[in-house]
Amino acid sequence: MDSSFRPKLIDFHGVSMTHYFTDNWDNVQNFQARPDDILIATYPKAGTTWVSCILDLLHFGQTSPERHTSMSIYDRVPFLEMAVPSVPKGTELAENLVTSPRLIKTHFPVQFVPKSFWEQNCRIVYLARNAKDSAVSYFHFDRMNMAEPEPGDWSVYLQRFMQGKLVFGSWYDHVNGWWKKKQTYSKIHYMFYEDLTEDTGYEMDKLCSFVGLSPSEEQKKSIISMVEFDNMKKNNMANHSSIPVMDFKISHFMRKGKVANWKDHFTVAQNERFDEDYKRKMTDPTLKFRTEIDIAAV
Repeated sequence: MDSSFRPKLIDFHGVSMTHYFTDNWDNVQNFQARPDDILIATYPKAGTTWVSCILDLLHFGQTSPERHTSMSIYDRVPFLEMAVPSVPKGTELAENLVTSPRLIKTHFPVQFVPKSFWEQNCRIVYLARNAKDSAVSYFHFDRMNMAEPEPGDWSVYLQRFMQGKLVFGSWYDHVNGWWKKKQTYSKIHYMFYEDLTEDTGYEMDKLCSFVGLSPSEEQKKSIISMVEFDNMKKNNMANHSSIPVMDFKISHFMRKGKVANWKDHFTVAQNERFDEDYKRKMTDPTLKFRTEIDIAAV
């Protein structure tokens, strides 16, 4: 696999991006949302595929059970801003969805979301993951994804994460921007990766309440089993193994799926520096993240 075509980071309206997510900008911004659309929004590597599969199974698992094993998650839940040559653009895939509701994914910071989603009063599910695990997961993703800028080594990458010099910009701006929007826009369901890991069933119940679904206990148990990390990692329709720009010899798209894997990467000095920087940037006392969970409870 040729890594020479890795894109360069560009400053786009004040946010670090690559051309793969800005080339189709006008069509993305003019995208016409429908009132029953559900937008799944995350900073990269926060469990996007996980919550996408959960929502797809909740809505269509009963009527079309084969979707989960015969249709790629990219086709079931299009990535709105994606514009990679030789594959359909995210906007085209979203416009051609025949499902109702349409499930659509974005990594955009809140200010980049097409205005029609707000005008149509669409439901939005935002999933956030703690900064340290996000940095580690994004690093391994950038190592194996040739459509991402060259990551460099871990120490350089961690510095860039703290500076917001990664695709889709600053993690801090992203999670805070969406949290702030939630205070004025009632149809955002803000979830945490750590909570979903700790008690998937409880978080799924809250999600069902938000989207107005009442699955049976049997259905819920079945979905929880299908979206267990090891099961999703083996499912070729969910694990992104069919995407040619991803080099699974370097790392898997679904690598660990754990909370606190950051402890295997951060040095003591890096952790201290990161914590100081984090305190400066995370000033809203109402937005709290956990960097570890009680494994016994999981």
